Amino acid sequence: MNLTLDNPPAVAAPFGDRFAHVARLDLPGGALLVLAGQVAVDDAGHLVGPGDIVAQSERIFEIVGGVLSAHGAGLADVLHIRTFMTDLGDLPGYASVRRRLFTATPPPASTTVEVNRLFLPGALIEVEITAAVTGTGAAA
Repeated sequence: MNLTLDNPPAVAAPFGDRFAHVARLDLPGGALLVLAGQVAVDDAGHLVGPGDIVAQSERIFEIVGGVLSAHGAGLADVLHIRTFMTDLGDLPGYASVRRRLFTATPPPASTTVEVNRLFLPGALIEVEITAAVTGTGAAA
C-alpha cells in the first residue's frame, strides 16, 4: 500500500495548503480515492451561485470531476457520496443534478445530512466523495 495526499495541479486548490483535496491509497489492481469535502468555489476561492443549490451542486461536481480525472477516474467510478446541506428543502435541486450526472442503476451509495452551517458563508452544500480507480490509473 502507498498513501498520497495531494492537490492535483490540474485543479485549482482555492484554499491553498490548508488541506489535501484527495487522499489516494494505491492497492494491488487500482486505488481508492477519498476526496475532501468540496464546496462551490471558483479558482480564487469565491463562492459560486450564492443562494442557488443547482449552481452550487453543478460547480462542486465540476471540481470533483477534475480531481477524479487527475487520478485516472471519473464520476462512473464513485462508490459513495456524503453530502452536507444547510437545508434539506434544497434536496430536490441537488437531486436533479445528481440524477443527470449519475445515470447508472443503482447510483453510488449515499449519505445526506442537514447541518446548521458550513465553513464558507453562503455555502448551501458540501460534498465528500469516495471513488475507486481500476487498473493503473493516473499516478498522483
